[in-house]
Amino acid sequence: MGRVLPGMVARMCHSASPRKGRTGRPRSAATDRAILGATRAALVDVGWGRLTMSEVAVRAGVAKTTLYRRWANKNELVVDAVAVLFDELELPDRGSLRADIEGVVLQFGALLARPETKTALMAVVAESTTDGALRERIRSAIVDRQKRLVSLGRSRAQTRGELPADTSGEEGERAAARNMDLIFDVIAGAIVHRTLVSGEPVDAEWGRDFTALFLGGLTGLAVPGGRS
Repeated sequence: MGRVLPGMVARMCHSASPRKGRTGRPRSAATDRAILGATRAALVDVGWGRLTMSEVAVRAGVAKTTLYRRWANKNELVVDAVAVLFDELELPDRGSLRADIEGVVLQFGALLARPETKTALMAVVAESTTDGALRERIRSAIVDRQKRLVSLGRSRAQTRGELPADTSGEEGERAAARNMDLIFDVIAGAIVHRTLVSGEPVDAEWGRDFTALFLGGLTGLAVPGGRS
């Protein structure tokens, strides 16, 4: 799928571990998982307004200082609790660009249908409307990291001859980056709107219709008498 700019690669490869540069005892992956899971469960139960670091610490069975060694505040904690869920998304090779898109659309829809994902994502997005730092953290920890799927999908499609190769040189790199941003925005935006705004399911039929529209425009949609 085309070359990705260096800064984007760095962000996509960055893990969900926020507070770097600290010394002392090594981080425990099991403790991190317990904290992030407790954060999502607490959000479902009590909501953003009543969520506190103390609440999460009690649910995770750790000291509050353990949380603050990892995350400076609940904004950072909740974003990372959401980010690890999105890292579960995969793009196995299904043999064609159409099949790859349909597959990731269904995965994404299923992820957003989970109460823990839905509640946490809606909470941080709402809070980010008045918090620029939080908005940037969402971009780097969730949005930029998941553009890896767009990069992989485009690369496969180009190898199969389904999409043209990117133009070489700096202008080609910039064009590829713009294209990846647009592809991500269209796919993610449609699924988020479908699940979180309209409250409708992302099922196999919707996934096929969306993919047909995405790849073929309005002429790619089904017409009376059968699918195009």
